[in-house]
Amino acid sequence: MSAQDPPHASGPHRPDHKHPPKGANPLRRTTDRIDAWWSGFLLLVLVLGLPIASVSAGLAAYGSTLRTAQAQSAERHQVTARLTPAPDAARDGAADEKQKVRLSWTGADGERRTGTAYVSQDETEGSTMRIWVDREGTVKDPPMSAGDAKATGWMLGTMTAVGAYVVFVAARKSMRLALDRRRYARWDTEWNLVEPLWSARFRR
Repeated sequence: MSAQDPPHASGPHRPDHKHPPKGANPLRRTTDRIDAWWSGFLLLVLVLGLPIASVSAGLAAYGSTLRTAQAQSAERHQVTARLTPAPDAARDGAADEKQKVRLSWTGADGERRTGTAYVSQDETEGSTMRIWVDREGTVKDPPMSAGDAKATGWMLGTMTAVGAYVVFVAARKSMRLALDRRRYARWDTEWNLVEPLWSARFRR
C-alpha cells in the first residue's frame, strides 16, 4: 500500500445504504396503508354517489307524489256544504280545538248528501264552507298540490343524503375498528416475544 492511498483503500467495501423512496414512510404499516386506501375509496364513493343518490331519490319521490296529487285532483271536487251539529259532537284535543260537525250538501246528481268532518270552533251552525268530496260523495282531505310534491322530494332527497353519510361514517369506523383489533393482536404477539428478553436485563 502506497503512502498516497487512503487508509481504507485495501479494506472491505462499505455497503451502500439504501434510502427509502422519496415520500415513503418506513414506519408505515400495512394496516395504515389499508386504512388510508379504504378511507380514500369511501370518500370518493361519498363525493360521487351522495349527490346522485339524493337527487335520484328526490326526483323519484317528487314524481310519485305529483302523480298521486294529479290522481286526487281528478277524483275529488269541491262543493259548498252547510254545517249542523253532529249527534256525537266531540272536540279534538289539539291546540286549535276542532269540533266534529255534520255537513249536508247537494251532489252533482242532485241528491242530498251528508257527512262529518272536524272544523274550527269558530264555525257555527248554519254557516257554509267549501269541502272536498270524491265521486262517491265521501268527504276527503284537499288533494295534494305540486308544492307538496316538491316538499316530499326535498325531504326524501335530504334523508337519502343523511343516510348515505351515516353509511359512510359507519363503514369507515367499522374498518378502523377491525384494523385496530389486528394492530393490538400483533402488538400483543410481539410484546410476548420481547418482554422476556427485556425483563431479563433487570434480573442480572
